[in-house]
Amino acid sequence: MTPDPREAALRAYRSTQDLPDGFAGFWRDTLQEARRFDAPPAVTPVATPLDAVEVFDVTFPGFAGDPVRAWLRLPRHRAGRLPAVVHFTGYGAGRGHAIDDLTWAAAGYAHLVMDTRGQGDGSTPDGPWGDSTGYVTRGLGDPAGYYYLRVFTDAARAVDAVRLLPGVDPDRVAVLGNSQGAGIALAAGYLAPGVAAVLAQAPFLADLPGALTLSRNGPYRELADLLARDRARRERALTTLRHFDVVNFARLAHAPAWFSAGLDDDITPPETVFAAHNEYAAQHDIAVWPVNGHDAGGSLDRQGALDVLGRVLEAAVGPTNPNRTHPVP
Repeated sequence: MTPDPREAALRAYRSTQDLPDGFAGFWRDTLQEARRFDAPPAVTPVATPLDAVEVFDVTFPGFAGDPVRAWLRLPRHRAGRLPAVVHFTGYGAGRGHAIDDLTWAAAGYAHLVMDTRGQGDGSTPDGPWGDSTGYVTRGLGDPAGYYYLRVFTDAARAVDAVRLLPGVDPDRVAVLGNSQGAGIALAAGYLAPGVAAVLAQAPFLADLPGALTLSRNGPYRELADLLARDRARRERALTTLRHFDVVNFARLAHAPAWFSAGLDDDITPPETVFAAHNEYAAQHDIAVWPVNGHDAGGSLDRQGALDVLGRVLEAAVGPTNPNRTHPVP
C-alpha cells in the first residue's frame, strides 16, 4: 500500500511537552501509597444469558483504597491459566453492561474491563466530585488533586488485581483501550511492571499542548474552553498536565506498544497520536488509517489487535484458541 503523503510529516512530528522534574518519583510515591491498601479483589458471579462466556463482578482497591468496579469475562470452556487483557474505556463510558464487548473473552482471554471512576452509570463514584461531566478539568490546580491521578492509579491497580485472579497467568497481561482508554493504557503500561503489551487506539491525553489547538471536537474542547474563559489558570493547569500527558509516559516506556491513528480524526488528531508514538522508548509500531477518523480502523484495527495479542501473549505456550490461523513466532 502506498503511504499517505501526510505520514512522513507525522512521523517527524514532536510534541513541545516537557518531562517535569521528579516525574518518575511522583508516580512511584503515588503507587506505593495506593498499594498500602492491599486487599484481594472481590469476585462475584453474574447471571447472564450467555452460553460461551462467564461474567463476574469484580471490586478491587484503587487510588486511596477506593473500591473500583470491573467486569471480568472468561471463556466458559477453558483449561490452564489464561492470558489476560485489562481494558480501559472511552471518555464517559464506564465499564458498560455485563454482556458488552465479548470479543476478548470469545478469543480465549481473561478480559477485565475497568470502570472509570465517575463515568458510566456511577458504579465507581469519584469521591466528592460525584459523577458530573468535565472529567479532564477536575483538579487542574495541583497534580496531587487532578482527576487522572486517581484514574491512572486505578489502572495500575487493575493490573495488580487481574494478576491475583484464579485462572489468570500473571506473566501474560496486556493493557488496551481506545481514546481515553488508550491514554490510560499507555500510563498503565509504564506504571504496572511486567505488562506484556500495550494496545493504544487513537489515544487521548497525548501531546496536550498540541491537542489544545489541533482538536476540533471532544473532551479537549472542555479543557480549551475552560482555559479560554479563565486565562489566569492556564500556566498552573499546563504545569499540572505535564504529569499526565502520555507523551511523558511514552518517553520512559518499558512495555512494547502498538498504536493506531485515523488521519481524519478531529477528536484525538493524528499529530497527537504520533507525538506519543514517536517518543515511545520501548518496542513500538503504529497502524495508520488514512480515511478513518476517531474509530482508527474500527473492526479491522481490532482484528489487528487480536493478531498482536496472539503473537505476544501466546508465543511462549502456544495459542489459547487452537482455531486461530495467525502465525505464532
